[in-house]
Amino acid sequence: MQHIDYTSRSRRFTARYPMLSMVMSYAGFWMLAHALVGFIIYLASRNVAINFDLPFMDKPYTNILIGLMSGALYGTAIGVIDFYADKAWFRNKPLGKIIIFKTISTLIFLSLCFAVTRYVFFGVLFPERLQLDSEKGDLIWRNIFFIILIYSFFLTLVINFIMQVNKKFGPGVLLPILLGKYRNPKEEERVFMFMDLKSSTTLAEQLGHLRYSSFIRDAFADINSILNQYDAEIYQYVGDEIVISWKTAVLESFTTCMDFYFACQQQFELRRPYYQEQYGALPEFKAGIHKGKVSAVEIGEMKRDIAYHGDTLNIAARIQSLCNEYQQRLLTSREFLDAVSPDHTFTTMRIGDMILKGKSYPVEIWSVDRNYT
Repeated sequence: MQHIDYTSRSRRFTARYPMLSMVMSYAGFWMLAHALVGFIIYLASRNVAINFDLPFMDKPYTNILIGLMSGALYGTAIGVIDFYADKAWFRNKPLGKIIIFKTISTLIFLSLCFAVTRYVFFGVLFPERLQLDSEKGDLIWRNIFFIILIYSFFLTLVINFIMQVNKKFGPGVLLPILLGKYRNPKEEERVFMFMDLKSSTTLAEQLGHLRYSSFIRDAFADINSILNQYDAEIYQYVGDEIVISWKTAVLESFTTCMDFYFACQQQFELRRPYYQEQYGALPEFKAGIHKGKVSAVEIGEMKRDIAYHGDTLNIAARIQSLCNEYQQRLLTSREFLDAVSPDHTFTTMRIGDMILKGKSYPVEIWSVDRNYT
């Protein structure tokens, strides 16, 4: 049985349950954060009681329990809102509007969660201490609210930063980076697919550089929208080219890689009316696939990233460059094709043994197409 590491498990879970994954991330973070601030308030209250020789009956678990419940409620609400807002509203909105929306929604839901905590959780668990008619009690609750509000504001910046890092590297990568997994090169077996926009020069001339950039942005966004369904990872963007990768140890079938390519074409077809209206053209990508060993290492000082090195990437890129010459949409190496289980949904054809640029040995190249009959 193949070993599935933390990163792979995280990617699979996110792919299958995207909303649950986001909600669990937010809820877990805010449960921990509110439990911590509850314990801090307990310690501060205890110090005041000791300093003024006042009776103090509280136990730390009281505030921690309340913090866990309020954090779960608050984190779940924010997670659900962020998930649907990212899909339906945030996609093409400027960062300033996103920040304003998130700040307002955070304040609203924090106020609601605080009210629920005070009048429901605290009222049910500790009714004798609610002191609804006490002016002093109201003042204490108001001060606690402002403490939590300031505390949550700064922690919101932290969690948004964490989420942005997660988006950059993909689910399940941040923790290995923090633990130093990629500080030294690690060998991995991976599949790489280089996808390059077909007729890019002609399109750029027709659309102009600004509309052409929008065209590329929309095409890449559509590719991104189906990544999780095929356990695919984006390695990098290079101009109008996108590099996709899979870890072979966790691939259930190598046909997934080819399925992904044709799923991208179907996604563009579904959005044909939009592309025709906006640009008068439909994105079409040519691609090359190869598999093999690569080394993964964290690089950079001013800008950190995880880089892959090895012949596998060079060969995949060279294979993709042959697509125009042989008028094919998808080319693969024989090495990759040998790992693919027989599948009647694909038609393959041998192109020949090619000496790729920079290589001293031939690579057997095959074309792949979807069998629609």
